[in-house]
Amino acid sequence: MKTVYEGKTKNVYTLEDGNYLLKFKDDVTGENGVFDPGANSVGLSIEGSGKANIRVTKFFFDILKKKEVPTHYIDANVEEATMTVKPAKLFGNGLEVICRYKAVGSFMRRYGMYAEEEQSLDAFVEFTLKDDKRQDPPITEDALVMLGILSSEEYKTLKDLTKRISNIIKEELAKKDIELYDIKLEFGRVGEDNEIALIDEISGGNMRAYKNGKYIEPLMLDKLILE
Repeated sequence: MKTVYEGKTKNVYTLEDGNYLLKFKDDVTGENGVFDPGANSVGLSIEGSGKANIRVTKFFFDILKKKEVPTHYIDANVEEATMTVKPAKLFGNGLEVICRYKAVGSFMRRYGMYAEEEQSLDAFVEFTLKDDKRQDPPITEDALVMLGILSSEEYKTLKDLTKRISNIIKEELAKKDIELYDIKLEFGRVGEDNEIALIDEISGGNMRAYKNGKYIEPLMLDKLILE
């Protein structure tokens, strides 16, 4: 295997058949030794977190596969904490798309003059650039198109896919009496026809969820999802 990229929480390798292998680490993002899935640096290492992330990611990708949602997923090995995926081309240096069902977190920091904490939102979708240096700034459709990151047609496809995928995950969590507040997804262009598909992982660190009115820590959320 050849190393393609060494990330904060996972490494990426190329396989002989041209596919990629993602190796999940026990390193998690945070600051000053405190776990924070939204942080831009590794804060600590939690034993077993890599396997937990791949287990939940496999769970959701298998569901999306049955529903014929386009993804880069091929298969996963929980014991090895690895996932085999199709190679994908990023939009620019990476785009994250967030779907929000409740007004919390950075939404409130930006729009708190008008929004109330935990106000219901109708699957509000926002795009942010993966840019640690600039704290992952939000970006509009016009800016994305003008900067050549994607086309208006691709923007619509990404937005529609984000709502579809997020609603599927929201429904799965609801089966366990867990309420999804928001979720962060990542997409890329896959295959010779550049099909837009979901990439990366889907785990507790990608979402904010509550049960009985109480926030669920990401690693605990992973456990609850697989109960």
